[in-house]
Amino acid sequence: MSRQTKRIILLIAVAQLILTLGVFALPRAVQALPGRYLVRLQSHPLTSGVVGLVTTPLPESLPVAEGSDRRAAAAEAPAIPGLEDEPSAAGPAVPAATASGEAVPTATPTAPQPTATAAEPAATEVPPTPTTTPTATPSPTPIPERVVLDGLISIVQGFNNCGPANMTIALNYWGDSTTQQEAASYLKPNEEDRNVSPWQINEYVNERTSLKSTAHASGNIEIVKRLVAAGFPVVIEKGYEPQRGTEGWYGHYLTVYGYDDAEQEFYSRDTYLGPFDGRPRVDDYEEFTKWWQHFYYTFYVIYPPEREAEVMAIIPDVLKDEFTMWEYTAEIARQELEEDPDNVFTWFNLGVALTRMGQVATSGNAGYYEEAAEAFDEARSIGLPPRTLYYEHRPLMAYFKVGRFGDVLDLTEAMLDTSGGRWVEEIYWYRGHALAAVGDLLSAKEAYEQALEVNPNFTPAQTSLDWVNSEIGG
Repeated sequence: MSRQTKRIILLIAVAQLILTLGVFALPRAVQALPGRYLVRLQSHPLTSGVVGLVTTPLPESLPVAEGSDRRAAAAEAPAIPGLEDEPSAAGPAVPAATASGEAVPTATPTAPQPTATAAEPAATEVPPTPTTTPTATPSPTPIPERVVLDGLISIVQGFNNCGPANMTIALNYWGDSTTQQEAASYLKPNEEDRNVSPWQINEYVNERTSLKSTAHASGNIEIVKRLVAAGFPVVIEKGYEPQRGTEGWYGHYLTVYGYDDAEQEFYSRDTYLGPFDGRPRVDDYEEFTKWWQHFYYTFYVIYPPEREAEVMAIIPDVLKDEFTMWEYTAEIARQELEEDPDNVFTWFNLGVALTRMGQVATSGNAGYYEEAAEAFDEARSIGLPPRTLYYEHRPLMAYFKVGRFGDVLDLTEAMLDTSGGRWVEEIYWYRGHALAAVGDLLSAKEAYEQALEVNPNFTPAQTSLDWVNSEIGG
């Protein structure tokens, strides 16, 4: 064999080795890319095919609860410090002593109505981009048929940044100069963090600005209209499918600043889809409500402290007490299930409300958690979109509370198998709880540390980490 032939064979062998190593290394290299770049590669026609071969696709739904004994508790949930430290994701802070702990009433709820009139804008017959800012002049009901607020900037959100972006729009409206980047640097110090919850936004506004914020579940069209008519933009949390059939379901925020009863339309700022030229996003009332329902009609309002009485006069009393708000939310879900028993989000909303009631109630907690777990089982059997656990983690709490640690581990594992799930601090946090409950304290410690790597400002995880370190050291 000639020397030249040997060289050719050696080159071929080296090339094969490099190719083989590349095949094994490519998936890890792609998965290690920041999410904003990975998303671009997945959507680009030249790279989408290759990326699809080396990444784990997002499943269509979360795994279902298996077995005929799926509702049976495996063990009693241990008391892990930090679990109850997470602030309410919606609703004002209300002492737990106000909770009745009684069974949920069976009466069909009536839509809550504001307890006082709204303020009339200085100009009501205005185009979508008016030039007059509403005043605080009182007006009798009914409120104007059309109101569009002036002075709301348009913001193009950063990657997964709708939470800080919409909060910034509302803050800027009231003269606060916070930028999207400043807000995001605290709310999601890791750019890859997939979610900012309403409780985090509430905490940021109330503790780090001169303004105030209040968040609630179970809003309705009338409440939003009255707040807007009084001069207060309203931020809602909603379901979202920006490219239906391709990306799947997401959560999103919208800042609502106008309505028109004659046209049955809301006007808002959409920080992802725009438009960004001053014109509003337009949604008819029916479509608006359909997607808002995915987050149990959650909304928050930012306002100057001196105008708190105006805001609280519009928000119904049933939504001011945390327990009665979630009790009411559960009843709305039950009513909606009578009309549409296969609605996955209605079952999910029922589970969230019952879990929240279990957290707040002074007695009867176990019953709420058990019923919540059953509601989440139904949602999973219908097909719960995986990204619901980016934004709301009450399924993990309910399963943990009834001792179904296997369900917590199954769900968190399914989320950590996806690129986005690895950037949600609560996924690691709840996984740590389940691992600690089954006796694997070292893995629990690692999970809590990973939660803090994603978001160093997530203080409940630090509380849990301090506890598990003391247990290991003891």
